[in-house]
Amino acid sequence: MKKQAVIFNSLSQLHKAMGLPAPLHPLISIINYGEAKFDAGDLEGGIILDFYKISFKTTFSGKLKYGQGFYDFEEGGMSFVAPGQLLRMQEEEANYDGMSLHIHPDLLRSYPLDSQIKQYGFFSYSAAEALYLSEKEKTTILSIYQFIQDELNERIDKFSQDVIISQIELLLNYANRFYDRQFITRKAVNNDLLSKLENQLETYFREDKSATEGLPSVNVLAESLNVTARYLSDLLRNLIGLNTQQFIHEKVIEKAKEYLAKDEMTTAQIAYHLGFEHPQSFNKLFKSKTNLSPSDYKKSLLN
Repeated sequence: MKKQAVIFNSLSQLHKAMGLPAPLHPLISIINYGEAKFDAGDLEGGIILDFYKISFKTTFSGKLKYGQGFYDFEEGGMSFVAPGQLLRMQEEEANYDGMSLHIHPDLLRSYPLDSQIKQYGFFSYSAAEALYLSEKEKTTILSIYQFIQDELNERIDKFSQDVIISQIELLLNYANRFYDRQFITRKAVNNDLLSKLENQLETYFREDKSATEGLPSVNVLAESLNVTARYLSDLLRNLIGLNTQQFIHEKVIEKAKEYLAKDEMTTAQIAYHLGFEHPQSFNKLFKSKTNLSPSDYKKSLLN
């Protein structure tokens, strides 16, 4: 019988399940992986946390699966989980040392970070899209974890929460910077992904799937490439300055121009053929991208 996911509503529940003492603060804690003791079989159905989890793995032994391939990342890395996400133990293919920071949303309620944290795209990435750190970057992240732990170990006072929140913000800003660096340093892999995406879209239109299945879906394309939709959009934005939806629209406009140049279909027929439910939606998109209506574009080809 398939096991159900275990839901952890509080940090205290998680600490107890990991065989650890109660957290020093009810809304934030750091768990050292080397100290946690649990039966993986009990969590076979996965876990769902009602709080944020930021994992910092200082060392790996073995390989971590990334898409269809495996990559060695012995220098360590980070992964980010938002409340309500399902985590499966088998998703993490490598053995590692390190720690994880757990932040209950209630800690952030009266701070701007409560809304800002939702803007960090990496909380929607999968484990295979983790952030891999250089030794220098690892030292920077470790210092923040140590600072937060030191603050928790001290007597909690009226300044503690402000200080801890500022460190969480610093941690997230560094993660943003390091992910930006990773998109650059993994350019060969990312360009390969871009090529696969272009091929998939070209095949989609060549086989006229848009006429029967509608416009290409961001989620379906991302799933076919074995990446999350948010990661794909962030990757494309870094590579070419467009998110996935904008990239799809660019390809749609390219195909539309081809059809308009051939002059074998009416504008409405082209719209339906490309997957639009209404010609007006197609006309609006085309004009927003070219500053011309489809009919004006067709006329411009005759000049």
